[in-house]
Amino acid sequence: MKRLIKKAINPLIFFISDSRSTGILLLFCTAISLVLSNTIGEGYRAIWDSPIHYGLGIALPHSALKWINDFLMAIFFLFAGMEIKRELVDGELSGFKKAILPFGAALGGMIVPALIFISFNGHSGFVHGWGIPTATDIAFSLGIASLLGKRVPASLKIFLMALAIIDDLGAIVVIALFYGSSINWLVLLLGAFVYGLLWLCNIRKIKPGIIQIVLSLILWYIIFNSGIEASISGVLVAFAMPVNSLPNLENAIHKVVNFMILPLFVLANTAILIPADIVGALHSPISIGIIMGLVIGKPVGIFLFSKIMIRLKIAKLPLNTNLKQLIGVGSLAGIGFTMSIFTATLAFSAEEYRDIAKISVLLSLVLSIVLSTIYFMIIEQKVSIKPLVRKPPIRRISPEIAIG
Repeated sequence: MKRLIKKAINPLIFFISDSRSTGILLLFCTAISLVLSNTIGEGYRAIWDSPIHYGLGIALPHSALKWINDFLMAIFFLFAGMEIKRELVDGELSGFKKAILPFGAALGGMIVPALIFISFNGHSGFVHGWGIPTATDIAFSLGIASLLGKRVPASLKIFLMALAIIDDLGAIVVIALFYGSSINWLVLLLGAFVYGLLWLCNIRKIKPGIIQIVLSLILWYIIFNSGIEASISGVLVAFAMPVNSLPNLENAIHKVVNFMILPLFVLANTAILIPADIVGALHSPISIGIIMGLVIGKPVGIFLFSKIMIRLKIAKLPLNTNLKQLIGVGSLAGIGFTMSIFTATLAFSAEEYRDIAKISVLLSLVLSIVLSTIYFMIIEQKVSIKPLVRKPPIRRISPEIAIG
């Protein structure tokens, strides 16, 4: 009996530990959400959008969707923030030489897509969505890289991870600065005091526990009511945690984030009613800007900025890689998914435009996966396998012939 139970549980343990499983699960959740929202329709969307009434004048998220986007995503950002801090202090981003190339590449991968979106939406009234195509989904991009196996060298995967982490940091800054509402500075000052207490716990070397959890929840509530995007509190908490505790904290929450929070986020935020005239919707400047930004802008920006830095001898390529491979990495980075959808929910208040943006993000996901797969499975293989060219033998000319 024990052997049967072990056989039943082992595949689940393997699934959870496999880095590719998160991407597969999110694709599955996306498919379910799209089917339900276009069969049940408004009934399915109402599950996430129905208002919650608290009474007592308590200012909290007013629907299940808002709880997911404002509170659960704060836990996701806590996890992302811990990864960022750990890599900055003692990882792939810990020194100038290590960090400069992924920093520059990530910058290019944000600037070029943003400019492409703005070029299509400058006079459309939707220019506020420029942040949508600047994002990279760490779990999805690394999951696809893992599926491609040895075709993507280990050094390129590390580079992609570093780039995606910096990209996440950039997305967090963009959200904090450009996608909040009017700021209540008095409330924010109170938040700064609570945040100072969190840092004091770090300085006094108080082991992470109930004190930090309570202070973190208070900080989240204050930021939620300050006008700044509440999920940003997760990053602030992560940066206030002691470095030596980060691995344990990451291990404690990574399964919750990857297998509960992100699937819930996808189920709630891809409840998209596909319009009857989907072709017309995809011809909108929002859609063109997002697709062109993610699918074309990401690889172009990453490649160009990397090439400039390498030519100027500011940075060096990762070990056992060539410059052309960064085009393939750029296509993988064009998988915006989670962060792009999250930014879309903040950028547009009208459901119609949110749906168009989300459909465009999903289409960009498919195109980026296809292009990066084609690149690493076909194009890159042809580039790396060079035909053996036999040089003709050197004919030695005798002195007599040469003179005569």
